[in-house]
Amino acid sequence: MKAKRNAPGRSADPPESLLKALRHLLRPLVRLLLDHHVTLPMLARLLKAVYVEVALRELPIEGKRQTDSRLSLLTGIHRKDMKRLREEADHPHPVPPVVSLGAQLVGRWTGSPAYLDREGRPRPLPRLRGRRKGPSFEDLVASVSKDIRPRAVLDEWLRLGVATVDADDCVRLNVEAFVPVRGFDEKAWYLGRNLHDHLATAASNLAGEEPARMERAVYYGGLGEESVAELAQLAARAGNEALQAVNRRALELRRRDAASPGARYRMRFGVYFHDADTAREPSSDGGEDPDA
Repeated sequence: MKAKRNAPGRSADPPESLLKALRHLLRPLVRLLLDHHVTLPMLARLLKAVYVEVALRELPIEGKRQTDSRLSLLTGIHRKDMKRLREEADHPHPVPPVVSLGAQLVGRWTGSPAYLDREGRPRPLPRLRGRRKGPSFEDLVASVSKDIRPRAVLDEWLRLGVATVDADDCVRLNVEAFVPVRGFDEKAWYLGRNLHDHLATAASNLAGEEPARMERAVYYGGLGEESVAELAQLAARAGNEALQAVNRRALELRRRDAASPGARYRMRFGVYFHDADTAREPSSDGGEDPDA
């Protein structure tokens, strides 16, 4: 069981170590925002809405109504903005259709034995039913939704680079994972969800919640470009094996838990690999531990 989070205190200043960490982690985010013309005033408006949303939903006082005065005290946002910001917090953000259906399809294709080869890899599927023995791409789509035409799914996947069609008219999955090569809206959706859960995990551990959640990384500096390329390939192989193993077991457990009233939890397991030329990075944060 997760330990209960204590209500936030009203200390005079936040920890300096936290502010340093925030400055460092915000750099790639700010670069992304600048690349897409998200200015500081635009970000400030968005932050106001998120501050109110989090305070409203995650920091209630049991038995008491969340008043504008309390929200203003918690967030530092003026009361006159609260009505508008409360309304913004009540509007859900829809999932891009290709993501919602596609994640289910890829999970089944990479997790169900019927769609795997002898090495446990997702095998190419005949585009049409009846062309060869075994399930087809049409069967895969029908196993998740009978309301969506397989051709429409395939066309969208081809556009995004999620799949290809070979000379034998078989559909091949991009086995690196369901991360669209193209399609900005779809990639942005995954950016928000994946980094949200990674950051939520780190924040939970920093808050001292029990049990601690897995959040680890391997770091080495002082490497040559060829060494980094070799490690990137090794990480990709190991990461894909781990993702597929967890996916297969999660698919089995979801089927087992389908009729359980307690089946209300979610999980996300991810891997990443990042490299950079340290000569081009700012050194104001003191860098990484060279002996890590």
